[in-house]
Amino acid sequence: MYKPIHKKTMDANWMLQLVISEKYRFQRHLLLIAFCILVLYYSPADYVEPFETYNRLVIFFEIILLAYGNMYFFVPKFLFRNKYLSYGLFLLSGMVLSYYAHEVFADSFERDLLPNEDDDINFFTFSFMTLVLIVASAAVKFFQRWISDARLIHDLELANANGELEQLKNQINPHFLFNMLNNANVLIEDDPKKASQVLVKLSDLLRYQLYDSSREKVLLTSEIHFLEDFLNLEKVRRDNFNFLISKEGELSGVQVPPLLFISFVENAVKHNNDAAKLSYLNLYFDVCDDELFFKCVNSKPALKAVSKSGGLGLANIKRRLELLFPSSHDLIIEDNLETYCVTLTLKL
Repeated sequence: MYKPIHKKTMDANWMLQLVISEKYRFQRHLLLIAFCILVLYYSPADYVEPFETYNRLVIFFEIILLAYGNMYFFVPKFLFRNKYLSYGLFLLSGMVLSYYAHEVFADSFERDLLPNEDDDINFFTFSFMTLVLIVASAAVKFFQRWISDARLIHDLELANANGELEQLKNQINPHFLFNMLNNANVLIEDDPKKASQVLVKLSDLLRYQLYDSSREKVLLTSEIHFLEDFLNLEKVRRDNFNFLISKEGELSGVQVPPLLFISFVENAVKHNNDAAKLSYLNLYFDVCDDELFFKCVNSKPALKAVSKSGGLGLANIKRRLELLFPSSHDLIIEDNLETYCVTLTLKL
């Protein structure tokens, strides 16, 4: 599977940044020019001065012209468009023209060759530098193109994932609201006072969903408080229901995606209603060593009701976990005879 380079990895690697970042564009050009100057400076002389200096200046400008022509014209216009034959022909033509231009220039002061020296040595230097710079410049442009494509793919995948997450959250909200309004509707006929309490508490829950669930992250303590309000609302509706929320570790300051646990809790409440005996639900939160441990245990009725639901809530939360924590979560669901247990471990 294709895995794009993460932005933080690229930011941390200064060598990578030197090659691809616009911020270091000037430094890249400076290194290229410095490389050409150093190679020419340490190459053996062929002519007496000042003709040797003239010769090296000609070679320098020819090499720079070919290197930059390759980077900004030949590679984008031909290689990136898969016109390999055209690229090869134009590049070869450029090298041949540079060679003959150098020959014409060198002929004008052939008589000034140093004793026992041959102009072919400088031509060898020219050919070597040209080949190195053409290969290097093409490699840099290809690498920059690959990084650019990788970033684009990553951004598209992220946008798609965020869109799917928003869609899943939007599915959770009406699903939850429908259940609560349905409960309130039943209570209006049986106990109007309780129905009024339910609607007041429901307004608090909806306020949290409306304002906080739109954020990317919320405080874990706020999420737990939301769950507590939800369970208190359920307790008002049902006399034979108890719940307990246990918290351990340093929870303050820990942030999680909003509405991460409500589907587990709502599912537990929905399926532990027992008219014959007291039903319960226990929640446990623990933060230790950059890990969040969540456990939801609920009792099961003696006579199991046939579920008419397709499990929308649990299906949504499983998909959200895959998107939010693709390789850093562990979800275990245990369906026992008397209890139903969900255990979730997250890397923070």
